[in-house]
Parts: sequence; C-alpha cells; structure tokens
Amino acid sequence: MNNNPSEIKAKILELTRQYSHLTHSQYRAGNDLLRKKWVKGNPIPYAGRVFDEDEVEAAVSATLDFWLTLGKEGVCMEKELEKFLGISNSLLVNSGSSANLIAISCLTSNKLDDKKRIKKGDEIITVACGFPTTVAPIIQIGAIPVFIDANPITGNPNCSELENAFNEGKTKAVMMAHALGNPFDLYSVLYFCKKHNLWLIEDNCDALGCAYSMPKSKAADLGIHENSPGLSDGLDKVIRWTGTWGDISTQSFYPPHHITMGEGGAVNIIRDKKLKKIAESFRDWGRDCWCPSGTDNTCGKRFNWKLGELEYGYDHKYTYSHLGYNLKPLDIQAAIGCIQIRKLEYFIQARKHNWNILREKLNDLNQFFEFCLPTHATNWTKEKGFEWDDSGCKSICSWFGFKLTVKDNAPFSRTELAEVLDKNKIGNRMMFGGNLIKQPAFVNLQKEAPGSFRVVSELKGSDSIMMNTLFLGTYPGLTSEMIDFEVDTIKQFVEQKLNENSI
Repeated sequence: MNNNPSEIKAKILELTRQYSHLTHSQYRAGNDLLRKKWVKGNPIPYAGRVFDEDEVEAAVSATLDFWLTLGKEGVCMEKELEKFLGISNSLLVNSGSSANLIAISCLTSNKLDDKKRIKKGDEIITVACGFPTTVAPIIQIGAIPVFIDANPITGNPNCSELENAFNEGKTKAVMMAHALGNPFDLYSVLYFCKKHNLWLIEDNCDALGCAYSMPKSKAADLGIHENSPGLSDGLDKVIRWTGTWGDISTQSFYPPHHITMGEGGAVNIIRDKKLKKIAESFRDWGRDCWCPSGTDNTCGKRFNWKLGELEYGYDHKYTYSHLGYNLKPLDIQAAIGCIQIRKLEYFIQARKHNWNILREKLNDLNQFFEFCLPTHATNWTKEKGFEWDDSGCKSICSWFGFKLTVKDNAPFSRTELAEVLDKNKIGNRMMFGGNLIKQPAFVNLQKEAPGSFRVVSELKGSDSIMMNTLFLGTYPGLTSEMIDFEVDTIKQFVEQKLNENSI
C-alpha cells in the first residue's frame, strides 16, 4: 500500500486526465483535433463551456486539497484577472448577478463622500433592453432606474437620451451592459458622467476581451491617458479593455460567457482602492475586517478598534460596517478559472472568427436581415470589413453572440425563424429580457409601487429588439461543420418562405 500522499495525488490526477480525455472530448475547442466530431442531428448550443483535461485536473486537485472556500486559487484568479485588465483590484463573487449587486451596493456606503454616495430614492440611468440583473440591484438598494432606449442595430443604449434622463440632484450613476460583446459608446457615456460627476458601472459580463479606442485628444479631455496592458492602436489613440473605463465593472463566469468557473463572477475596481475594501465588506457579510477566511489580525490591532457604539477592543473580525451578504465562490471554481483565463486570448479570437464566418455566409440574406454593427461602425462589406463614423472611436468586439434582426419586409417573423432553429436543435436566444418594463416583474412592480422606475422615451428601439431579434452562438466550441449547418438551415428556411409567398 502506498502511504505517500504526494504520489497518491499525482496518480489520481494522472487518471483524472485520462478520464477527462475519454469522456469530455465534445467540450474541447472547435478547432481542436482531439475534439469529438459533431454529427448532423446532434444539438448545436448557442454557448457552453469549452475545456480540456487541464480544467478537470485543476478542479480535482483543489478538491483533494479540500480548502473549499476561497483560498490560494481565489488569490490566483483575482491576480490573473487584475493582470489581464490592468486594474487596481478584482474581487471574486459567486455570479455575475451578485457582482452587479455588490458593485451598486458598494456605492451606497457611508464611507464614501456624502454627495456622491447613492441613497434611497436616488436615480441611476440604465438601458431598457437587456438582462434583468443589470437593473434589479438598482431597485434592490432602494434607488430608481431611469430607462433610456436601445439602438436596434448595435443593441446598445441610445446615448442621445442621456441628458433627458439626467435629474439634477438625484442622478448619481450610470449602469449599463456592453450588449452581446459589443462595447457601448464609451466616449459619450464617460463625457456625460464627467460633466455631471456621476459614477459609471460597466456590466462587462458579456464582454470580457472586448476593447474600445478613442483619439488621444478625446481621451485627454476625459483625463484618460494610458492603454490597457497588451493593447496598442497606434500613437494617436488610447485603447483599453471594456471593464476598465468606468469606476467599477462586473464579470460573469457562467458557462456561456467568455471564460467559466461553472458559476462565479467578479467585481473589478478600476482605480480607487478604497472601493475594494467596501466591495469586499458587502461580499463578506458586511464586516469591517478585511482578513481573508482562515487568517486573523492582518491589521495588527484586532482588539484595538472602537467603531459604532461597540466597546473598545471588540473583536474587529466580528464588527460590521455594512448590511452585507455572503457571496463568495468556492476555491475549486477559482482553480478552474485560473486555467480558463490563460486561454482567454484564444477564446477572444475564436469568437471574432466565428462571428465573421456567419456574417460572410449569411450576407446574401441582407434583404431580410438587419445584421449587428459594432458601436461607431456604419457598414460592413466582405472586401473591407467594417467602415467607421467620423468620431475617431471604435468598438472592438469579442462577440458573445451573432445578432439577427428580421426586417419588416421579410416573409417570416422572428418567432417562425426561432421555431425552425429550435426544431433543428440549433441553439438561439432572444436578446435576454427584451424591453424589461414589459416583463411581468416590472409590470407588477409599477402596479404595486408606482414610481419605482422612470422611462425617458417611448422605447421603440427596445420594442423592436424584443419583437424582431434573436442571436446565435459564436462561442469557441463551434466547429466549421456546425456553422455550415446553421447557415444552410437558415437559407433553406428563407427559400421555403419565399416559395410559399410566391404561390
């Protein structure tokens, strides 16, 4: 019998890799020669986890160590994310939705300047079309979301409505997502936030690995000068990853996203280090102590604090400065994330590649479909790619999905297309919640608590997206055979509907 724990663990991990190789090959990257071949008739997910033996080994290794709650793997993952983005701090949480809750809660802290902190009844500008947990935390902290419309072409907010949404003395922040991996008009939003001294929270859950560039002259007006690590766009531009332009940003590591920990997310503190301690407090029960789990007295004065109305010397580890939560992930999840983030550069390029292939192969259907454009793009051609407006700004997309909008003149509806895709086991999704104010939760909220949110315009763009738009996958697990089948299915469907209409 082998009594050497290190040798036993090594043997377990060797067998783990063999097991993963034999049973999980269908989850490898689309261009991986070891990937299980896709067979027509099998499902084509719109998104999913892409992994190999490395992630499985990391998870099993962390499980054998059995620390469970956040530990050394969590530190590794946070440092890897900070390094990639080039930011002050990243804080792991158990989901992207929790990240949004922590980010907005952080800005309510009484440790912040009283004029800037968000209080009950204050307003936060957001966009009507999107995922509900970008907006729900605003209501959950007692603030009022103010909805501006979305642009049906980009899926992103219509920034021309920002000034109409502003309410002097009440507006405290802007919180919006980069839709489907398409960065929103960051220059316009940042200019607006600087003008009115507002916080900017970037929901970057669909957009890890996206970037945005603007002329240096415009960036200088905003007080921004440096590029993100590893990004360069010539001498006349500043280019940065999305999630690094605002004050706080959020990530999701749910399987459909750019990297996965199974569940999981992160709150990114861009510059202001004091926000890290506040965010950490809200994540960790609301406590004032910043010691990690299993560690005591890093401040050196654990029993020398006098806070609130507690007696002097009350244990700082059990002193609470906020009404917080417990939203930490497991160290096992972080171990998976540490492997995934090292593959991020490949994942980014694969998403771009898959979007471009779909765009080229479906181009001859542009009579019936409105294709997505990056923010600031004005056109796309096979020969030149994207053409850009004269702002000098560009959105560089790592696409979360391939957005398709059915035009009014098409002989079919979005729902008919979705039904055909579903019948052929081709994964597709609506643009999340569509116009959120028409969702049951928001309809009921407005009935039960009138004034819980405010709407700036008629939201015609959000309605259009809700009625006419869906998206296909671009994730790195797609193979060329899968994409070809998707394209053939859509083309055959369109041809069938044209024939039906000609009879």
